[in-house]
Amino acid sequence: MMKAPLSLGYSPCPNDTYIFYGLTHGKIPLSGVSIGVPELADVETLNSAALERRLDITKLSFHALGYVLDEYCVLSAGSALGRGCGPLLVSGAGFDAAGLEEARIAIPGKLTTANLLFRMYAPGALNLIEMRFDEIMTAVSSGTVDAGVIIHESRFTYTDQGLNCLCDLGGWWEETSGHPIPLGCIAARRSLGKDVIMKIDQAIHDSIVWASEHPRECFPYIQQYAQEMDQQVMQSHIQLYVNAFSRSLGDEGLAAIESFLRLGREAGILPVLPDNVSLQI
Repeated sequence: MMKAPLSLGYSPCPNDTYIFYGLTHGKIPLSGVSIGVPELADVETLNSAALERRLDITKLSFHALGYVLDEYCVLSAGSALGRGCGPLLVSGAGFDAAGLEEARIAIPGKLTTANLLFRMYAPGALNLIEMRFDEIMTAVSSGTVDAGVIIHESRFTYTDQGLNCLCDLGGWWEETSGHPIPLGCIAARRSLGKDVIMKIDQAIHDSIVWASEHPRECFPYIQQYAQEMDQQVMQSHIQLYVNAFSRSLGDEGLAAIESFLRLGREAGILPVLPDNVSLQI
């Protein structure tokens, strides 16, 4: 009897559609493993799906990973992690950063890495308002909120809306921890077993390599899910978020993740998991 296809979820952001194009369009062989039609959704939706244990393989914020490590392990390939690519805390002109604790702060989802990072940066700021990531800059510009934590392509366009950067939260993390900032990973259910997980991991790595060798072929698919994004912004997005760590986390990437999760637990935000739960299978 043929096994049911594995469920796969990733975001419509250019870095993810770039990474997964080859794998989901028959360019990468995956012997003995079948993957179903991918579910494309914003990362907070995928975070929630992981809490429900609904997807076999999924993009996941490292914040959300801290809640599901007993069920999911991190793949070496596919992560968004690096330097100079973290969330930004922005406001309109005239906002006094000294009033951050009383301010209304928009965040792109409770389980996002951006939220955990902001809460570690400003633990006294408690008036957090969840919004879709692509609505935050407008909310800040209109005065609906006082400031917002922006992610993805917003870091390339926030000045176009007259916003100011109060803090580069990724830069703050890099300076205080010495590590690159871990943003999101590809996680797989541990119950799939080591052999299947390793095949999937290798296939995602190979899909990234394939995309780097055939960028023009990927472009229509990427553009399909980023229709309103300027082409140059789209390319900058991919160049920033798909890097050497995306091909393989390596020791440096794994150390950054361990540090991020440990500090999240020490801050009382993430749950403490059993000692025998490891990042990777």
